[in-house]
Amino acid sequence: MKKTLLAAALLAGFAGAASAQSSVTLYGIVDGGLRYQQVSLANGDGVNNIGLAYGQQSGNRWGMKGVESLGNGNNAIFMIESGFDLGNGTSQQGGRLFGRQSWMGVENTAWGQVRLGRMLSLTTDYLVNAVDPFGAGFGQLNMGNAFTSGNTLRLDNTLMYKTPNMSGFEAGLGYSFATGLTSNGGTTGYGFATSNNSRQLTLGAKYANGPFYAAASYEKAYAAETTAVNGQSVNNWNIAGSYDFKVLKLAVGYGQTRDGFWAGSGAGGTGATLAVTPSGSANALVFAPGVGYNSYIVGATVPVNAVSRVLLSWTMIAPNTNMKDAYNAQNQSSFNLGYTYDFTKRTNLYTYIGQTVNYATIDTAKSTIVGLGMRHQF
Repeated sequence: MKKTLLAAALLAGFAGAASAQSSVTLYGIVDGGLRYQQVSLANGDGVNNIGLAYGQQSGNRWGMKGVESLGNGNNAIFMIESGFDLGNGTSQQGGRLFGRQSWMGVENTAWGQVRLGRMLSLTTDYLVNAVDPFGAGFGQLNMGNAFTSGNTLRLDNTLMYKTPNMSGFEAGLGYSFATGLTSNGGTTGYGFATSNNSRQLTLGAKYANGPFYAAASYEKAYAAETTAVNGQSVNNWNIAGSYDFKVLKLAVGYGQTRDGFWAGSGAGGTGATLAVTPSGSANALVFAPGVGYNSYIVGATVPVNAVSRVLLSWTMIAPNTNMKDAYNAQNQSSFNLGYTYDFTKRTNLYTYIGQTVNYATIDTAKSTIVGLGMRHQF
């Protein structure tokens, strides 16, 4: 249960003076357990890793979000969220204090909301978080491992507008003036000249009506003009949805990425790997004209009873001819199985197993991962 704090003395450093019309909510997740992962190649090269693992189902975090009435149906809103390593207490997302999300804005029930700061791409928000049976968690098992522009992709310096919910329909449009993503073009800072920064357009829409959910998104990243990839851009569109038949919830999705690719959080998440992006590069964004791939998912959530569920999915990256020629990239297929058991509404046990063939689209690379853990939300 989330704690709503009205006492300004507890959070004055973050929320300022509070009043009867304002509130600040403190929340978080702690998630830890055990994991085994083996990554190997057909030539016998490989690595194994077994030990404690953190943030397997959901990244460890704490955060605060707040709202204050400005009158006439208008509210000031904010959200700051910090990711951390439960094993050693250090900050994640490159050591940022509020690396998961950090934004402020204004909202109105009639016209929607405007945000500015660091936030999720709309592919992450509308598709992966909502459609994926694995809920953007469990490392290489989640949908973002194939739909990489939604692999928990966060954009710095973003201005975003979201419509109000209109009978289940909602849409969003955002533009990052300096994404902060590393790329083969370099330049991750926020320079004075706008065109000297890596920029990105994110666009999405979703519709929810009873058991039916559908979403679509479009992403376009622009290279900084001062780099060797000046004038290049990466394009991506996706469509996905789910339907809850009660006996199972079925999810399907399809996407196309062209002229490069995103790596998002990196294929396989943390732990022993031979590669972290579809090309083996350490960049979060690669500009490469003509290079591209198609993404697929078929998944299901099967209730066992009121407190437990079986999760299943198959995902695939299918590189186009240019990507195959440039990187010797092969079709990456992932087969995933998970199980969750709720002790309470806030605490659950989980276990999972997944295997990815041609891991990170590397020919003959195979990644097998098995995990067990517990998650507590507050």
